[in-house]
Amino acid sequence: MYLSQLKLTQFKNYEQQSLTLSPRLNCLTGLNGMGKTNVLDAVHYLCLCKNHTGLNDKQLIRHGAGFFRLEGHFVSGEEVQKVVAKYQSGQRKEIERNGTAYERLTDYIGQFPVVMIAPDDVTLVQDGSEDRRRFLDATLSQISPGYLQNLLTYNALLKQRNALLKSFAEQKRFDAILLESIDHQMPAPAQALFEQRHQFVETFRPLFRELYAAIANSKEAVDVSYESDLSNGSLEVLLPGVLEKDRILQRSTVGPHRDDLALYMDGQLVKKFASQGQLKSFLLALRLAQYEVLRQAKGVAPILLLDDIFDKLDERRVRQLVGLLIGRDFGQIFITDTQRSRMEEIVASFSGDYKIFEVEDGVVSSE
Repeated sequence: MYLSQLKLTQFKNYEQQSLTLSPRLNCLTGLNGMGKTNVLDAVHYLCLCKNHTGLNDKQLIRHGAGFFRLEGHFVSGEEVQKVVAKYQSGQRKEIERNGTAYERLTDYIGQFPVVMIAPDDVTLVQDGSEDRRRFLDATLSQISPGYLQNLLTYNALLKQRNALLKSFAEQKRFDAILLESIDHQMPAPAQALFEQRHQFVETFRPLFRELYAAIANSKEAVDVSYESDLSNGSLEVLLPGVLEKDRILQRSTVGPHRDDLALYMDGQLVKKFASQGQLKSFLLALRLAQYEVLRQAKGVAPILLLDDIFDKLDERRVRQLVGLLIGRDFGQIFITDTQRSRMEEIVASFSGDYKIFEVEDGVVSSE
């Protein structure tokens, strides 16, 4: 599966742009702020119906416009799927496949798997657990429509429960029956999330360790473990024990919304002591292991988006990474970099089909 055509209209800094893409390697080069990352973000949006960094749809509209439209032609075997994503300010986003609109985005997500590696991935290690849960959710939502539905159901119930707890405190009253009506609905989706996250990490761990060794070519021992309240029992068992605490704090203090991934290097939390090079290698291994899990689960190679990944990597690690990308059977790859010479070195060692694009002020040109 690969993207053969990409069209951007009024998207970020692009007024109108069409690209004919290589099925294997697409390199975008240009100065910072020219729009290289925006091309990758357009691909990400076509696959997952959302921006990589979490911007809302209104913020993706080009300044002065009232809408944006993205079009991609996905090729799988002999079949071509035309996907259109469009959003008009103040209205609901629309996703169409071969001219037919999806009523529910949950029915679309996962059709065209994608993994993006970007500089802001550092938040996976350095920030709180929310980013690591988002990492889990982004992977599992592409694998299982059921997972995504359970996630949406649980989050909606959690929002209702927290609103109730807050209103009880404000009104100085407590309605146990009303709270129980929500508490009885939460354990089933919570348990489904817990079980799928646990299974994912068991599959993910050995791939992650293998890929870190291949990228870093070093002896550091890396690992990841899944931490969840539900390891101590079902939500049905846990909720009564924290009821008074939840009433005092006016929020739900147990559940999969508190899950986390603990990330280790040589037995220590990686954010405590890793060097810049080690940290970058660690993050690359996380994302490439995510890619491998998706590939195994979906039976197709996801699209791989690599945004400015060579920054803060020494020459040895760059060589290791390029060798890994070329040596393994990755599918379609997009790479951005400010240094054209580095791009030319990469394609010189690449025997497959490739294209190099120059990006300047929202205009993309190819050789």
